[in-house]
Amino acid sequence: MKNCPNSPSLSVDGYSATIRLRSPEHSNRLGPVDLAAIRMHLDAVNSNTAIRVLRFEAEGKTFCSGYDISCFGAAYTPGALYFGETIDLIEAARPITIAAIHGGIYGGGTDLCLACDFRIGTPQAEALMPAASLGLHLYPGALSRYVSRLGLNQAKRLFLMGERVRADEMLRIGFLTELIDASRLESRLIEISERMAAMAPIPLLGMKAQLNRIARGDFDIRSIEEAVMLSEASEDFAEGLCAWKERRIPNFKHR
Repeated sequence: MKNCPNSPSLSVDGYSATIRLRSPEHSNRLGPVDLAAIRMHLDAVNSNTAIRVLRFEAEGKTFCSGYDISCFGAAYTPGALYFGETIDLIEAARPITIAAIHGGIYGGGTDLCLACDFRIGTPQAEALMPAASLGLHLYPGALSRYVSRLGLNQAKRLFLMGERVRADEMLRIGFLTELIDASRLESRLIEISERMAAMAPIPLLGMKAQLNRIARGDFDIRSIEEAVMLSEASEDFAEGLCAWKERRIPNFKHR
């Protein structure tokens, strides 16, 4: 992949990683090169078992304006399905994912945020899904995430009516997990990251994966039962029980 100075970057700090969108002059739209960079970063994060939290942050006033529409119709350029497959990979990422939504999210940018486990927004946040007004049918993952996260009625409202929703309404309909002042965004991200890092990784990441499967209607009782037995037999569970009895903080080691 050709290196691009404005492509999304990856930074890792112990148990936490950050993918940062770095094209504020273009409202952090994502073209094929950007999507390839995100896929590469996800591969790196998923292979590093020390990472328990992955944050998505962005530079500038707009968090993400979705797929670069100038790419549609261009020769040898992937379309909306490639974008959707990339967002599916974000949903399937091994760590807990957090979107730090400090500004507007539009089109596929809304789906990127819905693919994350937690969405922390500021009063400057707003969301708009203009696909129908552009003549575009959205890919399967976006439709599924909108319905599973927001419910059918809100999904229809945002997809079919194309309504712009502000931060307060985003919180009310469940688009945002939390709404906080912009001055507290970074400290809250650190707080959530530290809380997640203190959890036992086997059940934390296992339950995340299973909850996402259930939301998609992919309910597999046997795989959940196997995960329960795996956690019961783990060294971390023994450590958790010991720490509870001794009234101390457990030291989980993902074993």
